[in-house]
Amino acid sequence: MTSTNLDIVAIGDAIVDVIATTDDAFISARGLPKGGMQLLTAEQADELYAAMGPAREISGGSAANSMAGAAALGLDVAFVGQVANDQLGDIFAHDMVSLGVQFETPALNAPPPTGRCLILVTPDAQRTMNTCPGASHELTPAALDADLIRSASITFLEGYLWGPERPRAAMLEAARIAHSAGRTVAFTLSESLCIGDRREGVRGMIEAKTADILFGNEDEVRHLTGCGSLDDCIGQLSQYVGTLVITRGSRGAVAVQNGERVEIGAAPVARIVDTTGAGDLFAAGFLAGRCRGRSLKGCLEIGSIAAAEVISHFGARPEANLKELAAL
Repeated sequence: MTSTNLDIVAIGDAIVDVIATTDDAFISARGLPKGGMQLLTAEQADELYAAMGPAREISGGSAANSMAGAAALGLDVAFVGQVANDQLGDIFAHDMVSLGVQFETPALNAPPPTGRCLILVTPDAQRTMNTCPGASHELTPAALDADLIRSASITFLEGYLWGPERPRAAMLEAARIAHSAGRTVAFTLSESLCIGDRREGVRGMIEAKTADILFGNEDEVRHLTGCGSLDDCIGQLSQYVGTLVITRGSRGAVAVQNGERVEIGAAPVARIVDTTGAGDLFAAGFLAGRCRGRSLKGCLEIGSIAAAEVISHFGARPEANLKELAAL
C-alpha cells in the first residue's frame, strides 16, 4: 500500500455558480423547477442569464464545494475536474487554489466553455439551479493522476457526473485505482435528476460495491430504491455500502455503519438565506470527521455544523471559520 499524503481527492463538475435573487413569479413564468435542477444548452443559458437580475459569480460544483469545505476544516484535499481555457476556467482554478485545494487538471483549449450554473434564490431561500455543464462533461480517464488517487485516504465521486459516458468512465477508473490501493471510495447521489433514467446504472454501481460510503438526501434514496419508507431504503442500501449517510433537511440526518444506526437533529441556524451547497458541506464535514477518526455520531455532527454555516449566507462555500465551529 502506498503512503497516504492526501485526506481526500474528489472528482466532479468544475462549475462557476452565477447567483441572483428573484421572485416566484420569475420562476413560474419561465417554467423553472423551483428548488430543483435542470440542464441547459449554452444558448438556453445565455437567454436565462440575460433575463436574470444582478448576480455574483462564485466557483461551485458539488464535489468542488465539498473540497472547499474540507479544506476549511483543515484537511489536505485535491480536486479533479475539467475546465476550459477561458475566463470562467481561470476563475474556477484561482478560487480552488486560493482555498487550499490542490487543482491541476489541464484546461481544454477548444470548446465547449467552462461550465456554469445559474442559481436563482427566492425569498424562501429555495435555490433553483440551471446548469450548463460545458467542459466539465468532457472529463476523461486520461485526466486522472493514478498516484494522486492512490495517495488519498478517500476518493469522493460526484453523482452529477454519472450520466455522461466519459466522466462516468473516469470515475469508475478512479474507484478501481483507489480500491486497488486499499483506499475508501465515497459517492454522493447529488440531485434526483442524476437518478431518473440512469437509476439502474447507479443501482448497479452500488450493488457492485463500488462505493464504500454513500451520501444522499431522503428524496434521492427513495427515488433510487423505489421504497416508500426510509427504513426500507436503509435496509436495501446498507446491504451494499459500509457507510450510508442520509440527510433529511430540517429533520437532521441518519447514518448506518456496520449495523450501527445513528440519528441527529439539524444544527440550529439563526436565519436560512440560501440552501445552495447544504448537502455538499454536510458531506465535507462528515468526511472530515471520518478522516480525523471521529465516531459515526461525531461525523454527522460536524456535517450538520458545516451545512448550517453555508445556508446562513449566499453561496455554497463557507465564510465563517469552520475549523473553529466544528472544533476539529
